[in-house]
Amino acid sequence: MTAIKNRLNHLFPKMREWRRHFHQFPELSFQEQKTAQIVADHLRQLQLEVQTGVGGHGVTGLLKGKKPGVTVALRADMDALPIQDQKTCAYRSKVPGVMHACGHDGHMAMMMGVAELLAEFREQLSGTVLFIFQPAEELVPGGANAMIEDGVLEDVDLIYGVHLWTPLPYGVIGTRPGELMAAADSFEIRIKGRGGHGGLPHEAVDAVQIAAQLVVNLQSIISRQIDPLDSGVLTVGTIHAGQAFNVIAESCHLQGTVRTFKEEVRRHIQYRLEEITKATCRMYGASHECRYQQGYPALANEEKAVSRIREAARKIVGKKNVWDINPLMASEDFSYYLQKRPGAFCFVGAGNKENFGYPHHHPLFDFDEQAMRVGAELLIRLVLAEAVPYVCSSLFFTELPS
Repeated sequence: MTAIKNRLNHLFPKMREWRRHFHQFPELSFQEQKTAQIVADHLRQLQLEVQTGVGGHGVTGLLKGKKPGVTVALRADMDALPIQDQKTCAYRSKVPGVMHACGHDGHMAMMMGVAELLAEFREQLSGTVLFIFQPAEELVPGGANAMIEDGVLEDVDLIYGVHLWTPLPYGVIGTRPGELMAAADSFEIRIKGRGGHGGLPHEAVDAVQIAAQLVVNLQSIISRQIDPLDSGVLTVGTIHAGQAFNVIAESCHLQGTVRTFKEEVRRHIQYRLEEITKATCRMYGASHECRYQQGYPALANEEKAVSRIREAARKIVGKKNVWDINPLMASEDFSYYLQKRPGAFCFVGAGNKENFGYPHHHPLFDFDEQAMRVGAELLIRLVLAEAVPYVCSSLFFTELPS
């Protein structure tokens, strides 16, 4: 077995140990102080050029090869979610109400292993590798923009992101050129009517009835005002009103989300949502407040970068296990990096129905840790394809038939 492949297998127990430590001691978005310290200490031990406090609690490590060349950036997110871990395994979260329920613990461990391995081969590298450990992916406004504003992409030529993904089975790698993940916006509407007796509706302005009509009216945006060939989702997720069965509610509070891929569709939905809300409330004699917040933009992969991912993936899992997946209505602030630099994002299958059948953001979420081997090798191959293209295949890896 070749040098790097063999070294990666030896590193796997450390990657698993790091992942389980992060899983036991998760930190929420914008609060990743201890997590960032562990990452920074590790990168310093590898003699990388380390910066902390980038865009908040972000950490970067710069690995310079012996010869000049392109700068490839790799990104891992660090934050956990406000979820109570309900697993019973030894490495379940020890922090009440906080849990790594989306695989970010695995992303960090995977990239710490990649950094350690590539640091050992820096004499053979051309160019530079920038390891980006990003805070606050889970919570808008997110950490990506803050790191960009702090200059993290200034010298970067190309950037890649990998997400461990349980909807895909272990041994599969999935991506696509163009739009991969949706823009995710939120809205909040407050309807102000006039309360009254439940038996005297003519003396009141019923906020609940107006809200019910508004929910129906808003769905006409998607079904009748958006090209059927374009994608869009408008979901009203919460409705709160009233406190008694025989009282007409004076006010009603609605919250929801909008998901789109095209920016013009995104803008149109926002405009129509505000106009329909205004008209519906006016029609029934109510006033309103409407707040629309744009979240992360749609994530669009560069075609050439996707081709590089597919080529590398075929050598790891074989051609039949490299999937061209459908776009997802989930969102990711990696999209901000791709607005500034060429690159791509992909999913590494981490699902195992026998043991890991719960979805992301679930209290029982877990993933097949063997997927970290696949993700780490993929990142290494992507770096070496740029840094040492003349020896990547023949010197460092045993190939699978494509």
